[in-house]
Amino acid sequence: MRQISSLLQGLARSLSVGRERRGDGGEGKAAAPAVLRTSGTVWGEGSETFAAVCSRRGEKGTNQDCSIVWEGFGCQEDTIFCGIFDGHGPWGHYVAKAVRDSLPASLLCHWQEALALASLIDGGEKKLSDCRFDLWEQSYAAACAAVDEELRRSRRLDAVHSGCTALSVVKQGDLMVVANVGDSRAVLATASDDGAALAAVQLTVDFKPNLPQEKERIRRCNGQVYCHADEPGLHRVWGPGRDSPGLAMSRAFGDYSVKDYGVISAPEVTQRRITSRDQFVILATDGVWDVLSNEEAVQIVAGTPEREKAAKRLVECAVRAWRRRRRGIAVDDCSAICLFFHSPPS
Repeated sequence: MRQISSLLQGLARSLSVGRERRGDGGEGKAAAPAVLRTSGTVWGEGSETFAAVCSRRGEKGTNQDCSIVWEGFGCQEDTIFCGIFDGHGPWGHYVAKAVRDSLPASLLCHWQEALALASLIDGGEKKLSDCRFDLWEQSYAAACAAVDEELRRSRRLDAVHSGCTALSVVKQGDLMVVANVGDSRAVLATASDDGAALAAVQLTVDFKPNLPQEKERIRRCNGQVYCHADEPGLHRVWGPGRDSPGLAMSRAFGDYSVKDYGVISAPEVTQRRITSRDQFVILATDGVWDVLSNEEAVQIVAGTPEREKAAKRLVECAVRAWRRRRRGIAVDDCSAICLFFHSPPS
């Protein structure tokens, strides 16, 4: 099994590196499988899905956000992987890129292993379609644990006081699997019963330290959760008896200075069956959601005539909202992926 795992991991990495295509702002289609690691668009041949990506550096220095869109994930035409990563700390941008490069390949490796094992149950008579989500859920859990351990052992990166969040979706046919580690957010746009308006459905939980279940876990591990006097309302994670590191989320990759105090890298994995009423999903870092509501984001994307410009317009609106609604506060990095499910009307 270890040899199979190594073989699959090598295959995933070779596809990721060897077949990458950079976005060109929407001019034409990219051949599947295609991997996008920059702002741009991906539209796989034979697929109705269309992804627009944009990232904008804030006013705090290096852009610590990064993303990936992998059309034809696992060499399957009906499968797409989208992930968005938000780094923090002095090495945060390196940690985010390391997780971005490792997580999809690790997930694919564990999913193929789980698929192979499931197909052997009852002599192969078990219907894999009935347990697709279960396989993705256990694969995500194993992949996140493996990536975090790999990061811990890395000699190239110092992730003791740096880390990153990770939000990703795998859309396989009509099944969409969402996995969240941290405080980025996924929001679905779905049509109302009469089809006259779009509703915003939040698919993930922002894992902040003051959430009751997160706060309880941190305190059980002797960590502390409180706000500084000069940051009212902003809860952070602190080590016992010390004024550090002040982590603003309760789940993250890296951040080993507080991993013993309740900060975890375990993902929350959920599923959604995509119907004809569901139009698109937005994945965005907290820089977007700090200043825009779910409803505002959905209306911005839906109101953009050209799909290839949807993510860019959403990010631009978020930057303007920062300067209008949070004057005197440095604009955060803002990044978004807009994944459309259906071909636009002719």
